[in-house]
Amino acid sequence: MPQTILETRNLVKRYNGFTAVDDLSFEVYEGEIFGLLGPNGAGKTTAIRTIMDIFKPDEGTITVLGEPPGVVRRRIGYLPEERGLYQDLKVLDVLVYLAQLKGTSRSTAREQSLIWLDKVELGDWANKKVQDLSRGMQQKLQFVASVVHDPQLLILDEPFQGLDPINVDLLKGLIRDLRSEGKTVMLSAHQMNLVEALCDRILLIDDGKGVLYGDLAEIKRRHAPGTVRLRTSDPLVELPGVIRVEQRDDTYTLTLEGVTAQDLLRELLERDISVGSFEVATAPLEDIFIAVVKERDDA
Repeated sequence: MPQTILETRNLVKRYNGFTAVDDLSFEVYEGEIFGLLGPNGAGKTTAIRTIMDIFKPDEGTITVLGEPPGVVRRRIGYLPEERGLYQDLKVLDVLVYLAQLKGTSRSTAREQSLIWLDKVELGDWANKKVQDLSRGMQQKLQFVASVVHDPQLLILDEPFQGLDPINVDLLKGLIRDLRSEGKTVMLSAHQMNLVEALCDRILLIDDGKGVLYGDLAEIKRRHAPGTVRLRTSDPLVELPGVIRVEQRDDTYTLTLEGVTAQDLLRELLERDISVGSFEVATAPLEDIFIAVVKERDDA
């Protein structure tokens, strides 16, 4: 069983009678990328701020790296939704200062800052003022500020905000590198395709409640339509249980009813139909997200 890095149990946070986080329980495991998802106003940022000890919970418990919130701040990297850098200071000076606040020595802070600036392609901007950087550059700088002190747990609230596709790809690679180094990442983002590409497990919250939680691949399988993609050079005859066929060149998308993908594959082989590839289709995370939230809205 993987080690639990972050755990909330029955977490509740209210504002003036409004419940922003409602009986929320989940775990984040060591070395994984965990996605915290939900529509606008669902309570994601409130949950993160409570985990970071910025807000105090009204009910429930939080354990971070085996300790209560706030005790282990130096071992956490946090990229908040609201950005805030010292605009009049030089890029390198900002990073060194922030790393020192987390307990890093000045020499190590300077060394790591320069290494990270090169990683995000800002090495040439180290001695420029923050205000001279474009919005996308400042976003990358915010990311560096959250990792420069070598945290064990990284909490990223909308890390891809304001980035072009090239820099999104750059940041994705850096997040994967952090996981490969044994770091744990909790990620909140609106871009479902990025969450799908990065995350091992997810929690979808709506109206402050957890509504979908677990292994992403398993969730996608559970919500998959009865659909397979088949590539064959043979003509495709009528098959039992196939209620719809879409063809593009030699690739067929088959919608099934009353039979499993395994039943269909067995039928194809028994009929001696060549199978170049056979793939059980999964639902895109965005479709699952929309369906679950809409189902709750309609209830």
